[in-house]
Amino acid sequence: MASVKYSSVDKWFGKTEVLQGFNLIVQDGEFLVLVGPSGCGKTTLLRLLAGLEELSSGEIYIDDRLVNDVPPKDRDIAMVFQNYALYPHMDVYNNLAFGLKLRKYPKVEIKERVQTASDILEIADLLDRKPKALSGGQRQRVALGRAIVRQPKVFLFDEPLSNLDAKLRVQMRAEIKNLHAKLKTTMIYVTHDQVEAMTMGDRIVILKDGVVQQMGSPAEVYDTPANVFVAGFIGSPSMNLIRGTWDGENFITNGIALSLEGNEGLEQHRGEEVVMGIRPENIVLADASNTTVILPLIIQEPLGSEVLLHFKAGETKVVAKIPSKEAARLPGEVPVRFEPGAIHYFNSRSGEVL
Repeated sequence: MASVKYSSVDKWFGKTEVLQGFNLIVQDGEFLVLVGPSGCGKTTLLRLLAGLEELSSGEIYIDDRLVNDVPPKDRDIAMVFQNYALYPHMDVYNNLAFGLKLRKYPKVEIKERVQTASDILEIADLLDRKPKALSGGQRQRVALGRAIVRQPKVFLFDEPLSNLDAKLRVQMRAEIKNLHAKLKTTMIYVTHDQVEAMTMGDRIVILKDGVVQQMGSPAEVYDTPANVFVAGFIGSPSMNLIRGTWDGENFITNGIALSLEGNEGLEQHRGEEVVMGIRPENIVLADASNTTVILPLIIQEPLGSEVLLHFKAGETKVVAKIPSKEAARLPGEVPVRFEPGAIHYFNSRSGEVL
């Protein structure tokens, strides 16, 4: 196991700056997830650590060892890619053993490592099959096994579940998380899927345009987003973000008055445009005694045990998530309440939390 440190890392591709003064310490044995939209620099960070790209400036350490000029093969890392990259002419055993054979490990040790990895991943009965005879999930397990047999200090995952169907992705998320619990090895996982990030990471780093927007535990970034980007990116459905002004009594948006509770902190921003954020599960059905606002119901989106209610507040779309049993026979105009302890406010210009 090992810690990883990025120190003032910059990366340029021609005239395009992909990473800007990036700093990060990954703790020994941590499962860290890098998440963000396409082009934010998350895969580049993995490739820099693996030695597949050169730094423009800055330093990268594995433990206390500076690895800027260390060849990839000597960095003691293993990388699992989005495409499985299995050798089609080799059976599973030889796909797992190939890297060890190149490094001239003894046959007995190779066999032991392959057997251990195949037992962990439950693919021992597949060792004599070629990749074409495997399902997508089985191929992904083999790709994981090829990394495990290396017994590296650090595992790197570059969107390894992107090619799997929805059900299998859920299963493989749990299996990779379980693998981390068994091996207790440092793992850095890249994804654009915030659900993967929330369910798998000990800590999440949210990136945009090569800059860290927020880092913390899944609960921290979900409950206390640092800015509008994080608020809108983390969560499914995403947080409702509503522009408006506080007039001292109500929050006014699109000419509609929202009767909100617990807004003492907005007094210093009275009359200024701010962005109010609230998650769909924190908008609840109300009665006449505690109504925030009455909104026209546009459509219901059943999800089984829950229903998404789509409203319009002027030109702004608002989504609520409620239990299915509460959605029966709702009127066209629905009284709702915004739970006061769950409301966030952001600066309308900078996007930073107030």
